[in-house]
Amino acid sequence: MKSITINGSTREVLGKKSTKQLRKNGMVPCVLYGEGQTTHFSAKEIDFSKLVYTPNAHTVKIILEKKELDAILQDIQFHPLSDKILHVDFYQLNENKEVSMEIPVKTEGSAPGVLISGGVLILNQRKLRVKALPENLPDFIRVDISNLELGNKLYSSDLKTEKYEFLHPDNTVVCQVKIARTSLKEIDETEAEVSEETANDSTEEKKESAESTEETQSKE
Repeated sequence: MKSITINGSTREVLGKKSTKQLRKNGMVPCVLYGEGQTTHFSAKEIDFSKLVYTPNAHTVKIILEKKELDAILQDIQFHPLSDKILHVDFYQLNENKEVSMEIPVKTEGSAPGVLISGGVLILNQRKLRVKALPENLPDFIRVDISNLELGNKLYSSDLKTEKYEFLHPDNTVVCQVKIARTSLKEIDETEAEVSEETANDSTEEKKESAESTEETQSKE
């Protein structure tokens, strides 16, 4: 998995006053949780753009006083009005310990149900949470849709691999090919026309039956 570097400075002074001054100076207060230790530091808000404002998944290389620490983004808080980053939590990686992380889904191939049958591909899960050792974390999850016919669904159980574990039920629908709305409208219109014709035929039959009965009664 690709890594993004964040240059930070260890925070010696904590508290609301210090945090407020950091944000005023364009810095973001951060916390790195690790094996039995917690490190408080700050980093420039602009350095988070490639990590936060992207659909891709990345690990993070945090540099503190020339010391490099590998981590993943665990939580991030934004200001409700300005969307400025208020606080970031990281979790330090251990090469021998599994971690969970959301990974983006990327479809590959062309679905026959779309190309031939005129259906629509629905991506139900744009990200999937996986559990794996740091070295096995993928940049994205490849989903081959080349065998999806109209009405077919692809489940998380279809994507199982030895490198990582999906933290979703096996029946989680990742993507599917459904009938297009225009097709559904055409079907509804056709059914309505058939129903109308059937109703008209029924009315005509009743009318003919009534006329036949009247003729019989008049002859009697």
